[in-house]
Amino acid sequence: MLFSSWQIWVVLVPGLLIGLTAGALIGVQNPMAMAICLPLTLYMDFLPAVMLLTAIFTGAGFGGAITSILMGIPGTSSCVATTFDGYPMAQQGKHNEALGIALLSSSIGVLFGYVVLFILIVPLSRWVLKLGPVEMLFVALWGLSTLAALGGKYMSRGLIAAIFGVLMGTVGMNTSGYIRGTAGISFLLEGIPFVPAMMGLFAASQLFELVGEKFLVKDEALRRADFGKILGSIRWLKNYPFLLLRGSLIGTFIGAIPGIGSSLANLVSYSETKRMDRDPDSFGKGNPKGVAASESANSSSEGGSMVIMLALGIPGGAGTAMLLVAFGMHNVIGGPQFLSNNMDTVYVIIFGNFAQAGLLLIVGLLFISVAGNIVRLPLSILIPSVLVLSIVGAYAVTGDIAGPITLFVWAVFGWIMKRYEYPIAATVVGLVLGKMVESEVIRSYQLSAGDILFLLERPVALVFAALLILSLFQPLILKAFRFKWNSGTGD
Repeated sequence: MLFSSWQIWVVLVPGLLIGLTAGALIGVQNPMAMAICLPLTLYMDFLPAVMLLTAIFTGAGFGGAITSILMGIPGTSSCVATTFDGYPMAQQGKHNEALGIALLSSSIGVLFGYVVLFILIVPLSRWVLKLGPVEMLFVALWGLSTLAALGGKYMSRGLIAAIFGVLMGTVGMNTSGYIRGTAGISFLLEGIPFVPAMMGLFAASQLFELVGEKFLVKDEALRRADFGKILGSIRWLKNYPFLLLRGSLIGTFIGAIPGIGSSLANLVSYSETKRMDRDPDSFGKGNPKGVAASESANSSSEGGSMVIMLALGIPGGAGTAMLLVAFGMHNVIGGPQFLSNNMDTVYVIIFGNFAQAGLLLIVGLLFISVAGNIVRLPLSILIPSVLVLSIVGAYAVTGDIAGPITLFVWAVFGWIMKRYEYPIAATVVGLVLGKMVESEVIRSYQLSAGDILFLLERPVALVFAALLILSLFQPLILKAFRFKWNSGTGD
């Protein structure tokens, strides 16, 4: 079936280019690009339509890394952690190396996610069904544990920033019907719009910091896209296979959990990599491992989210929701019946995405060799252009004035936090997980009736709890092991 129609192959490269462009445009999320292209799929057969949308999905997953690295502004919510080391690398004139590492990490992440989908789609779909509110609570707490790694040099300020983010994340109506913190503003009933808030925290505050500078990279000799350096950085990654494996595993696992996705996967992968590294203090200052950890996780989460979409008909996020809409437009219903009756179609989709992972590497190399020249633009042109794109993107996300208002309010917060060295990343994690933690706590309490022994009836939750504790104490365990090893060898 994969070779039965030329249309399946001809849509891959245009889809990747659309996704790369959409991801690189600040505020244009991949579901938005997929939604724009949905009407085109009406004139296609089912498989070419799905391949076009998954190609956009794949391309946008990496496209967001371009502005994250070159400007310190996440192109999508899944690239927040990429900014932490990608932008410092760009400031040091290493933007070519950072882009190359991000591209290969993304390609490997996509490939790994779909390999897992190919091997484990049936057992994984059954496992996801067993996740209740208690298990989801521990996943959310695992996400909050990343705050220890994102707290910056002032742990107290990191804690304050995180608490602020969690509190802001609970604004709106909760699952019990209580309304908090809306100040009578109707659009806050559904919570603070996350994407405009994130754009304000990162984009606007970053632009304020750049006022007065002439170029992103001060050294003129380093302001060019260097194909050789991009390829050299790709070769560097071969020395860190475990880093890519860990990021891809985290991304696939978190991507398979409905409602979480790549926005959390990249942060968890980054924090775990920082925790396990021999030199954690180098992170945030231009360590390429941080870029690889983030990009491998956010790209592999695509394969994880496809597991539950294909097997259960449940969208893991906004991107897979767009795919389900395309299924419906072609009178196809995802879920167990689709999986059992159309396994050949499922494998065509999977193998088609294997091809996408390879094509992403080729198309992405050509794309970043052009996009890397952004650093040559004077900031007098770049700053107003990005600001206008941010405002338009914020409006496009919400569809009304709520987006730009949220952008400007959170831009002020972002500028204040940057001015007084409060970590923005900690607030972003709090915003992502605040409402989720609260909702799962309420549901868990309702299920258990307040009985803590209820946990003993949830073996998966106990495993998650053990993994959470292990993750928190992992640095101490590794430090003790290394000390014992060095003592034993006499070093």
